[in-house]
Parts: sequence; C-alpha cells; structure tokens
Amino acid sequence: MNTYALIILCTLLAEFFLHLIADILNLRALNDTVPREFDDVFDTEKYRTSQQYTRTTTRFGFLTSTIDIIILLLFWFAGGFNVLDTYVRSFHLHFIWSGLLYVGILILCKSLLTLPFSIYATFVIEERFGFNKTTPKIFILDLCKGVLLGILLGGPLFAGVLAFFQFAGANAWLYCWGLTILFLLTIQFIAPTWIMPLFNTFTPLENSELRENILSYAKSVNFSLQDVFIMDGSKRSTKSNAFFTGFGKNKRIALFDTLIASQSTDELVAILAHEIGHYKKKHILQGVCISILHTGIMFFLLSLFISDELLFTAFYVEEQSLYAGMIFFGMLFSPLEYFMNLAMNILSRNNEFAADAFAKETTQQPDNLISALKKLSADNLSNLTPHPFYAVLNYSHPPVLERIHALRK
Repeated sequence: MNTYALIILCTLLAEFFLHLIADILNLRALNDTVPREFDDVFDTEKYRTSQQYTRTTTRFGFLTSTIDIIILLLFWFAGGFNVLDTYVRSFHLHFIWSGLLYVGILILCKSLLTLPFSIYATFVIEERFGFNKTTPKIFILDLCKGVLLGILLGGPLFAGVLAFFQFAGANAWLYCWGLTILFLLTIQFIAPTWIMPLFNTFTPLENSELRENILSYAKSVNFSLQDVFIMDGSKRSTKSNAFFTGFGKNKRIALFDTLIASQSTDELVAILAHEIGHYKKKHILQGVCISILHTGIMFFLLSLFISDELLFTAFYVEEQSLYAGMIFFGMLFSPLEYFMNLAMNILSRNNEFAADAFAKETTQQPDNLISALKKLSADNLSNLTPHPFYAVLNYSHPPVLERIHALRK
C-alpha cells in the first residue's frame, strides 16, 4: 500500500469513527426533561417523541454510513476501479465520452445502492414521525428530474474540465477555474426562476396583512424586495423552513406554506428579517467568494496530482486517464476538504448569530424571533440539547438554545 492509499484509507476510517464517537455522545446527551425555555411548545410526550426521532435518525445514519464505507473499501481493494476502467476502454470511445461513461456508471451504482435507504428514510422513518407527505409519484419524479439535471448541467461541465486538462497545458487549472465560476454564477442566477420551480410551486404572497408588514419591514431596512413567495413544501413534508436564494433582480425569499400555517405575522416578519440579515451582512457574497477561492485551490492541486502514477497505483488502476485521476484526487483531497467544511460550519454558525442580531436590532422585538425559533424546533422535532462535539462536527446552525440565549442578552 503506497502513501496515497494509506492517507486516503486513514482519512476515511478516521472520519467514520469520529462521527461514530460524536453520534454516541449525542445519544448519551439525550434526556426526557424538557428545557424550561420550551415548556410552552413541548409537552412531555412530544419532547420524548423528539428524542426518539433523534435516536432513530442517528442509528439509521450510522447504518447507512457503515454500509457505505464497507462497499467502498470492498470495491477499492477488489480492483473495481480498474475493472470498470477496462470495461469503459473496451468501447474505444473518445476520451471525453469515456470519462462521462466512467463517472456516470460510478454515480449510477452509488445512487442505486443508496436508493433503498432513501426510500426507507422517507416512507418509513419520516412517515412514522408524521412528517412525510411525499407520494411515490413525487419521489420518482424528483429522482428523474435530479438525474436529468445532473446529465444536462453536470455532464457538460465535466466534459469541459476534461477537455481543458487534455489540451490547455500548464494553465488548464486556470481555465477550469474560470469555467466552474461561470457555471456556479449561472446556476445561482437561473436557479430561482428555472430550476427550483421544476420541483416546487412558488406562489407570490397575496395581498394581506402579512404581505404589507413584510414589504414595510423590507423598506425600513432599505432592502429591495418586489415580492415574497410561498413554496408548497407541504407536498413533501410537514417540516417548516424559509430560505434566501439568487442575487440581483433574481433574488428570492421563499416561505414554506407549512411555516405560514404555524407562525404568526410578527413571527414571520422576524424570520424574514433574519433572512434579510444574511444579505445585509454580505453572507451571501461571502459564501460566493469562499466558493470561488475553494474551487481555485482545488483545481490547482488537481493539476499537480491528476497524472501522478502513484495515485493510480493506490487504486490498482493499470492505465492512467484524466477522468479516473479526477475521481482519485477527489478522495485524496478529502482530508483538506473535511477540515475546510468544519471551518465553514464555524463561519456559518457565526453568520446565523449575526443574522439573528440583525433581526433583533431592526425589528426591536427579539421575542418574536425567539417564539418563531421555538415553534420551528417543535414542528421539526429538533434535538434541543445536542452534545457540543456533535454540534461542532455536524451543525451549520447553532443549537437553538444558544441562539435564544444570545437573543435574550
């Protein structure tokens, strides 16, 4: 086993056991005593249900991750990457088509292996706890639309990257960086009006007290907002949420219909103030800039390793290829990627505190956001007291009790 193989193997196992330890600590931190702050939204029975939901999803997540890593290691050490490469080469296709076929087969196999777990999670676990509203028809349509978008959007991008590394020489990584930035910005621009409506219906919020209050608040903080949209989240789940996406004239704030049904007008304005806070605090721009920088670093490092013979030896592949080199580099890059994700989670949690503070300062009514957060936690059966180590590894948002304490200061 060469150095690259050892690094990748150790990283895979370390990440697996690190999350296992976090899961165990998180389960041990559960208890049946409702935090005093939530006495008004959780009764004893509902709180026990939320604890059971956490136990069930955690154990199921451990099962899926265990099977996932076992299959990956078996495929790797049985020479599966080389067998697939030999099969693809037998068609004697152009290198771009060979790359698309190779990666497409890997993604297809991965998707087929995870499909039963996705079905079980949706139609058994989510159903058991009263969340699921997804019908088999919607599930299948979502799957087909996702595959089609992956082919139409991801396929050309991957082909372009392969072409640049084949023909552009030492500057290939720069061209790939520019191509990917253009792709990401285009997706950000078209997603609200072209992609997201493929999965959900977005209806402008009708004239009402809620609409007037929202537009009045947006005007008070100098936020250009032509409309707010209601998303039919209830056709898949009873869980509630709100989000901000896009930029420029295409920026969009969407409220789940389930959220509107469970929150008061003042609470909804507070939630919207939080989302506007992300924009005003330039968290959206910050995320785009970090993504651009991350992509550049990744392509630069890829240019250094994509043709390294030892990388192919680590996966028992006999002939070098750009498409396989990209796959193998992705696994070698995973340790750095993992630590970058941890850093991004820290940044994200700080941004959530900042957006909460913005909502508090601009509405002058922190209790509205507090009550909204409490209702969201109850509606989604959130774990109110996660173990700190688990939160560090997994949470992009601070635990809700920490957010409430910060708002009360």
